[in-house]
Amino acid sequence: MRLTCRALLLDMDGVLILSTPSVERSWRTWAAGHGLDPETVVALAHGRPTHETIRMVAPTLDADAETRRLDEIEGADADGVDPVPGAARLLSALPLGVFAVVTSASRGLAKIRFAQAGLEMPSVVVSADDVNRGKPDPEPYLTAAARLGADSSDCVVIEDSPAGVTAALAAGCRVIALRTTYEDDALAEAEAVLPDLDGIDVHVDGGRLTVELPSS
Repeated sequence: MRLTCRALLLDMDGVLILSTPSVERSWRTWAAGHGLDPETVVALAHGRPTHETIRMVAPTLDADAETRRLDEIEGADADGVDPVPGAARLLSALPLGVFAVVTSASRGLAKIRFAQAGLEMPSVVVSADDVNRGKPDPEPYLTAAARLGADSSDCVVIEDSPAGVTAALAAGCRVIALRTTYEDDALAEAEAVLPDLDGIDVHVDGGRLTVELPSS
């Protein structure tokens, strides 16, 4: 399977960096500390900006202060944080100006995550700090496409969460999903679902990208 596009937009957690254990431990610690059901909170948290999840599960709390606290908890927990297989190879193959990272994490936490995973943080990153509405709203992907000077309909997104897939489709992008966080049925709206980035090849010619996918 081959997809051609002007730009490639990559989620961070679950797409470039395996951080699910750290993310879930952090949310469970935070939820327990506020008398909330940890599993309910974790189920809502994946793919969404932290402050939006907090407003959903604990609307009476100060979302900004709690977001800073959660960033501290997550940033201090590097256990099990590793690159997704194929991430380093893919990033090294992409020239500047044709790709961006689109994450629901804050910019500060994104910097920490890339350092923990031993990956260089890309020059174009759209974080939770850069948008008014996070995933599943399309704003993050529309913002990333605009920063690269691309039409969102001419972008391919790689995601790992239903919220991210929904956001990308709403932005008019084509979507590839990785089953690093969710099972295939939760990612069924993507054009293809793969185990990781290993085997995905990207070729650049005249400012156009050809994304070649292995068999799923």
